[in-house]
Amino acid sequence: MPAIVAVLLAAAPLAAQRKPAARKPAAKPVPVPLKTATPDVRCPSLIGMGVKTVRSFCDVPAGRDPAQGIVITLPPHVGTGSLIFDLHARHVYSEDEMKRGKAYARYRAGIGVLTMKGDLLQRGAVEAEFRSAADLFDRIGGGAGPGSLKAVAPAGREQVYVTVPAAVNEVALLGETLDAVTPAGHETVVMPGRPVAIVSSVLFEYRPAPVKR
Repeated sequence: MPAIVAVLLAAAPLAAQRKPAARKPAAKPVPVPLKTATPDVRCPSLIGMGVKTVRSFCDVPAGRDPAQGIVITLPPHVGTGSLIFDLHARHVYSEDEMKRGKAYARYRAGIGVLTMKGDLLQRGAVEAEFRSAADLFDRIGGGAGPGSLKAVAPAGREQVYVTVPAAVNEVALLGETLDAVTPAGHETVVMPGRPVAIVSSVLFEYRPAPVKR
């Protein structure tokens, strides 16, 4: 019996020294990388394609009803996303005014980015001056003018960034203000449906939502 007790007493310190196996930390989820895509854009008044940039240019109409604006359908996303687009002033080019030295124009245009419920997410604005064709951002093909160019053309460029909430998958662009000095005079009143500015290069940066199986 004493021998058995001695063996047990000798084994006790060894058992006390043994530590439980350490648990491996749980693997951290790999963050979904950002993706940039061209969303679906429903343009109520498409101007045409740029001859230099090969971009699609779209009029931004004035108004308060999101359904009457440029409607942008965004891909499903996790968390907030970033809507990015270029905003341009809307100039009507006249070769006759150029020859008479009366082509100067100045524009200040403001637009709103809204949810389809009419909630304002952000505003964007652009300022531009025109003195000669060199001041235009691009010319648009498919017109009846010299070189088959349209008279309407984008002037200036302001890149607009809009933070889009996670629950919003569709937004609208609508014109709000226009202060224009042209050979026709000074204009500040904007009627609903009247083009206020021009938009191009619409992109959406986001983290894609997981695919449901």
